[in-house]
Amino acid sequence: MLIRFLILALALLLAHSAHALSADEARGIAIGETEARIAALNKAIATADDKTAAFLQALADDAVKIAGDKVFVVRDGKGTDPVTGAALDVPDTAEDVINNNMVRGELEAAQAGLKLFSRDEKLRREGIKVLQGESDESRLALIEKAFAAETNPQLKEQLGMIRSAVLLNSGDKGKRLAAATALAQSGQSSTKTLLLERLKVETEPDVKATLAATLRTVEAALAWGDKLGAMFSGISLGSILLLVALGLAITYGLMGVINMAHGELMMIGAYATYVVQGLFQKYLPGGFDWYLLASVPVAFLASALMGAALERSVIRFLYGRPLETLLATWGISLMLMQLVRSVFGAQNVGVENPSWMSGGWQVMGNLSLPYNRLVIIGFAAVVLLGVALLISRTRLGLFVRGVTQNRPIASCMGVNTARIDTYAFALGSGIAGLAGCALSQVGNVGPDLGQGYIVDSFMVVVLGGVGQLAGTVYAALGLGVLNKFLEGWAGAVLAKIAVLVFIIIFIQKRPQGIFAMKGRSAEA
Repeated sequence: MLIRFLILALALLLAHSAHALSADEARGIAIGETEARIAALNKAIATADDKTAAFLQALADDAVKIAGDKVFVVRDGKGTDPVTGAALDVPDTAEDVINNNMVRGELEAAQAGLKLFSRDEKLRREGIKVLQGESDESRLALIEKAFAAETNPQLKEQLGMIRSAVLLNSGDKGKRLAAATALAQSGQSSTKTLLLERLKVETEPDVKATLAATLRTVEAALAWGDKLGAMFSGISLGSILLLVALGLAITYGLMGVINMAHGELMMIGAYATYVVQGLFQKYLPGGFDWYLLASVPVAFLASALMGAALERSVIRFLYGRPLETLLATWGISLMLMQLVRSVFGAQNVGVENPSWMSGGWQVMGNLSLPYNRLVIIGFAAVVLLGVALLISRTRLGLFVRGVTQNRPIASCMGVNTARIDTYAFALGSGIAGLAGCALSQVGNVGPDLGQGYIVDSFMVVVLGGVGQLAGTVYAALGLGVLNKFLEGWAGAVLAKIAVLVFIIIFIQKRPQGIFAMKGRSAEA
């Protein structure tokens, strides 16, 4: 019994040592011609262990030196043996290992291959993403091993597609035929490239016909992915325009104030989010993922208070004088931009996404929906619902509608119209701050942030119909989708011009916008 145990232990020890990084493998990967190093690398990763992964990472970090036939890993000035991990003295004559672009590409692919065996699903997903489009048959054993070990059905399917892509260049006609058939289920643009390359060199008529049929199927899937991607981008842009225009729909649509500083009020909300992020990073680093939830009320209040101050100090004296209001608010916008430059600097500042907003939802091979965009779309819907309920179901909303429709009668009924004007303008400004908070999650924050959206937001309000929230929604989403589809067809600049021409023609035919006011409001 003891002899059997010793034999089993010896067998396990030999099996383990056979899978460990050896000195010969380390030398083969680090020393020699490019082709020989790549061959040694591919051989080593087929039975790689943690030491192999650490050595490859050291190579990628340019932390490997050689002296004669001896290999050293050098970090922080201290040398270690890549096989045993023992400390070594690095000779003064040791030279850096030089990795050309081909070797670096192979190292990246090898590291991705090692990630396929990680217990962390996120790392395995990253490895699969790097290996998509792989056609090197030398990695087939590694991919086959990962395919057999994978338990996640989605990742297993993706590994199967990578395996088929590798077999597409097999010398076995049957394997090429089976691979070409299997790749019809792939929606990756890299698969299209592989199929086109294989079609150029394929000589077997039946395999060539299968490749052509698979190519047509993949191209059709990619075309659908592009269309759905453009649709999602349009809805995403429309949701941002909606957030920006909602505040303007109150200050301009309901109050008739042409507020050219609306974009800067949005900028204040974005910078308020940046400040809250900094406070969380300094004082609550453990709760950083929740800083955005704290930023929402702060951004709203910062912009609302600034809007209330502007209304009480400047705009209240300019009601009924649109040209003077436009010039005054334009001057205020310049002052606010300069104030931000003085406090935060002229350079853009970065606002990080919380971890739960990072990444995306992979719908198709060439269609991924970013979580931050999905959250903004949902946030815009919540804000829209809140504004609609506030205007239609609350006492403040009743007063705002009353003052808007007939100010003298509202005043006669005991409504403090001056106070309602301040509340309404503060509300519109606060919503602009919420738009700035949302925009901080999709781009950098800078003093000129609001300038890129003020014209588009005015177009949304005018196109939708002055004072009509439903029209604002239709106009924002419609312009967003139209703009993205035209961008794919004619480019960004021509798309902007085409949208502007469309709006001009539409307003000429229907000056009231999509939804015209009805009743006494239209007669006022």
